[in-house]
Parts: sequence; C-alpha cells; structure tokens
Amino acid sequence: MEFRRLGIDGAFEVRNVVHADDRGEFAEWFRFDKIAAETGYSFPVRQANISRSSRGVVRGIHFCQVPPGQAKLVTCMTGTIFDVVVDLRVDSPTFGQWEGVELRSSDRNAVLLPVGVGHAFVALEDDTTVCYLVSDVFTPDKEFGVHPLDADLAIDFGVDADELLLSPKDQAAPSLSEALAEGLLPHVNDLEPVK
Repeated sequence: MEFRRLGIDGAFEVRNVVHADDRGEFAEWFRFDKIAAETGYSFPVRQANISRSSRGVVRGIHFCQVPPGQAKLVTCMTGTIFDVVVDLRVDSPTFGQWEGVELRSSDRNAVLLPVGVGHAFVALEDDTTVCYLVSDVFTPDKEFGVHPLDADLAIDFGVDADELLLSPKDQAAPSLSEALAEGLLPHVNDLEPVK
C-alpha cells in the first residue's frame, strides 16, 4: 500500500499492489494498521456498501452530520469511476475546493476520505461496481448533500453534462452556498477524529 496525499486536507489516494498471474489476481485493499501508520486515522469499519451504476450515473455529493460523521474508503471493484472529494468543512483552508481521482478496477486503487468532506463519483463504464467502507452506520436524518452540478463548485466529471444521470434526491440537493446559509455544513471545530 502506498498513500498519496490529495490537495484536500486529510484525503488520500491509496495505491494497492496487485499480484497477478495466470490464475488471476490478488490485492489487499484495506489494512487498518497501515492506514493508522500512514494517515494517523484509526479507521473503524462500521458498515460496508456496494453500488452498481451505468455509465454517466452520478452519486453524491454526500456527507454526514458531525459529530460523528463518516470517514470512507472507496474502491472500484468492476469498471471505472471518477471519484470526487469536496471540502465542505467551513473554516478549512480548502473549503469549497474539490479533487478527483480515477479509480479503475484494474488498478485496485482507492480513495480515503476524512470526516467532514463530501463525496461523489460518476461511473465511466456500464456495470461499474463501487465498494466503500465507512466509519459509522447510515443514519438517514444525518445524511445531507450538495448538488453535484453546482456551478460554483464547477466539478468536471469528464462526461458531457447531458449524459449525467442524477437521482431525484441529488437533483434536489442545495448548492454549496445554500447549504452554508442553511447551516448544514460541518465546521472544522466540530470534527472529532476517527477512532
């Protein structure tokens, strides 16, 4: 495992070693001890999610109320996604900024997101399967979103806008400025470290 720090504080791309031969392949994509040693996070897995998407499907930008919030480790099991980390932490030096990483099933790479940031991705191929481990369970009344096509964020998903497919929930999500005005966004001082 190799960790590459992203431009959003606390977020990392995790590059995993794939061992391949004529039988297939093997990759270790989660090690709590290596995550703790490299990032300082003690990452408790409280829930694991799987989603399958067609090309052009956008999921997110999602985030959870803090505390406790949710840290995530995201990987692509089949297909390819463009994974996006958005800093939604008010008072963060990178507030409102985003960074994207292409996750390919052939690379077995992953993205580690800290508590308080938003997460989104777009499927770049049909039948794309994404698996993510999270540090707390899903609680519907603590789950929020920001519109993934917010012009102020200007996220370039790498897919023509007319090809993007959003859920009704994501279509109805507020813009970043509306979420800020509504007091939905986490403040840096409210964040608790993942334990």
